[in-house]
Amino acid sequence: MENLVIRLGSTTNDPVNWLVWSAQEQEIIASGVLDNAQQLSSLSERAGKRPITALVPGCDFLLKWVTMPAKASRKALTAIPYMLEEDLSTDISEQFFALGDRNGNAQAVAVVGRSKMQDWLHAIKSAGLFCDKMLPDVLALPYLEDAWSMVTLGQNAIIRQDQWQGLQGDSSWLLQAMEHFAKQQTTPLKVANYSDLDISNLANVEPIEQELELPMQLLATGALKSGFNLLQGEFKAKQQSKSEWRKWRVAAVLAIVALLVTVVDKSIQVNQLKQQSSDLKAQMHEEFKKAFPNQQKPTRIRRAMERELAKLANGGGQTSMLAMMSQLTDAFRSSDVKPQTIRFDSARSEIRLQAVAANFEALEQFKRIAQEKGFEVEQGAINNKDSQVIGSLSIRS
Repeated sequence: MENLVIRLGSTTNDPVNWLVWSAQEQEIIASGVLDNAQQLSSLSERAGKRPITALVPGCDFLLKWVTMPAKASRKALTAIPYMLEEDLSTDISEQFFALGDRNGNAQAVAVVGRSKMQDWLHAIKSAGLFCDKMLPDVLALPYLEDAWSMVTLGQNAIIRQDQWQGLQGDSSWLLQAMEHFAKQQTTPLKVANYSDLDISNLANVEPIEQELELPMQLLATGALKSGFNLLQGEFKAKQQSKSEWRKWRVAAVLAIVALLVTVVDKSIQVNQLKQQSSDLKAQMHEEFKKAFPNQQKPTRIRRAMERELAKLANGGGQTSMLAMMSQLTDAFRSSDVKPQTIRFDSARSEIRLQAVAANFEALEQFKRIAQEKGFEVEQGAINNKDSQVIGSLSIRS
């Protein structure tokens, strides 16, 4: 599973850090920094179908534990805003209250301006992105029972103090605040330092140096593990429309059928395998009917499928598998290369296939024709089996 993690600023003019992380491979796929939130739309291709998690500045939040009555009902939770009214400088109607974990009678609450939430979500939506998880950046840092944890991101420092508390802001004054707090303690304040800042000279601070890694990598892994999500209540993430899934489900059926048509045209001798050809054509009509139940049975199945494929391929602005397969038809036909397995990476606009050919020259012919169509073709391992050649190909638009 690959995830896109973005870290927004307090305003839309602040820089936006982003990283694509592979949880399975435990590696960074790509990362970068945008000048401001207006450039979020440039991440649409990076996002692809990857889940998006958004981190937002901890300085915009009040993180509190609220003591609740024993066996408090869900209805009692609605009183939390009034219990925190004295801690807030603005009217509670202007604030959004998100509930975290419950620890005995203590309820974790994150308070943030409702307008802030609206601005962050508007910036994401305006860029054509869909975010299903959001949390303060301080809660994405490692939680240590006997120490704080700290990382720097640009000129800002992000500190996690405990399970539900943190600091975020300019590094210079935040280090002063840390030292001021440490001086009031009877024992040294332990700090797990994931940054390149030297904090060994701070009074009564005991640094625990950690292995340096990309700050967004540290935040991304913590954010993906966190069970807390700000997107609840009025801001709960709505499921994306199923229409897109239906469209691509139909597209997948048509792509398979179209490929089957090409293979049938060149690999089956009609006179020798007349019955088998008849069965396959019936199957094509059946698949076409499943994909387009409202269409009448076509007299010329291939043209009907190509027409519907063209409609789907032109339905969006990004490169689709359908468009690529349609452009590769001549390469398959001329080289007599037959795909055995097909995988499509929409984020990279890449088709990966294992194909069988009569000989090595046929694979070279396929590669040459595909390149003439404007594709990049990378040829992988090639093996001889019986009188055929089996090879792997990566094709990018």
